[in-house]
Amino acid sequence: MACVISSTSSNSGKTLLSLLLISWVKSINKSVQTFKVGPDYLDPQQLSAVSKNACRNLDLILSGEKWVKESFIHFRRLTDFSLVEGVMGLFDGIGSSSKGSTAELAKVLRLPIVLIVDARGKAASLAALIKGFKEHDKELKIAGIVLNNVQTARHEKILLEVLDQINIKSLGCLPHCEDLYLPSRHLGLAPAHEIQNLEIKVKKWASIAKNYLDIESFKDLLKSSKHEDKTINFVQKNDSGLIHPIAIAEDESFHFRYQETKELLEQNGMPTIKWKPLENKEIPKEAKGLIIPGGFPEQHAKELSNSKISLKSIKLFSRKFPIYAECGGMMLLGKSIFDLEGKEYKMAGILPFKAKEGSLKIGYRETISKNSSPITKKGDKLIGHEFHRWELINEKYNSDINPIWDIKGWNINRKNEGFCNHLIHASWIHLHWASSPEIIQNWSRSVIKFSLKTNLN
Repeated sequence: MACVISSTSSNSGKTLLSLLLISWVKSINKSVQTFKVGPDYLDPQQLSAVSKNACRNLDLILSGEKWVKESFIHFRRLTDFSLVEGVMGLFDGIGSSSKGSTAELAKVLRLPIVLIVDARGKAASLAALIKGFKEHDKELKIAGIVLNNVQTARHEKILLEVLDQINIKSLGCLPHCEDLYLPSRHLGLAPAHEIQNLEIKVKKWASIAKNYLDIESFKDLLKSSKHEDKTINFVQKNDSGLIHPIAIAEDESFHFRYQETKELLEQNGMPTIKWKPLENKEIPKEAKGLIIPGGFPEQHAKELSNSKISLKSIKLFSRKFPIYAECGGMMLLGKSIFDLEGKEYKMAGILPFKAKEGSLKIGYRETISKNSSPITKKGDKLIGHEFHRWELINEKYNSDINPIWDIKGWNINRKNEGFCNHLIHASWIHLHWASSPEIIQNWSRSVIKFSLKTNLN
């Protein structure tokens, strides 16, 4: 069946509950496929690290209902168990609406919901909270409640009596303890590579799941269906026989990426090569294109600035082959980055701006391309997502660098955004390549065109 792990608000314990359940599944030597609602990168890293299967994002706004359904059905049937972790609170979507919310996804996929509730400071008021969520949308099926941060045995007894009074099933009570603490940052949970002693944690989480959760009920809720099969038709595969390797920046600085992007490239004759800018090495010589995803370059600004070979390699590469850079990847292409202490460090110097910490920018963005880039043609329309706390200063366009597109989102007016020319696409906007066929088609044409041009020269 699979179920959706949701909550009444952010920071209630959705990822924690997901990790406990995944750890339990691994402890009985079964496989589990995880999914994440929305455009999140950090939670999926943790789910992937524990499950040993790449977490798949299900985003109705970025990817559309058809793609989401096909992805879910296809990957769910490949494992013994599966679960979907929601985003924010159950009904939270774009602006004040439920568009793109966990609730909307649960209805599209016809999945039951398990709500995890932060129980701190709650007693009889829990009834009003849960009844409100249950009655707000009666098309949804709430299979049960997990209570998080239960303080004492007395507190647990009170809360269970409250749930019993409103005829809501309890699926577990999690105590407030150090083993259930997940470190976080300004954009969410800490990246998976920063988790210390992961294997030890997984064993503890499995034990906690067995002791504090209704495992028998979760066995039924998480069991995957093997009866449906739906192959995802991303785009027509490249049958030309030509191979054009693509380097992807992938280290502690740059790691915000969707699993499907690599798979899509490889299906279309573009095998990926991992390149670590922090190791101060040239981009692999066989690469015919470069992708620099988002991440936390500000935390490694000094090391990146000292990686002179890496920075010089990017600059030389930008004159011959296509580069696609998102968010933190775009910051690397600028003149400099001010780190979190306000100290300035030089970067690649390809794009005309400096980057420093600013206010939070978050939300889906509608884009209309004004100029061609390696992934867009003039007039193309795409949906992306913006999420960062940075701003650009001293930015300017010139005869060589133009804005990519106009962007518009909830509560923001349409404006110019991004930097591009025939070889560079750099923007704050994160895109889901696999669900937008025109992206890979434009990228492939660009890579092939400039590979041929370089070979002729």
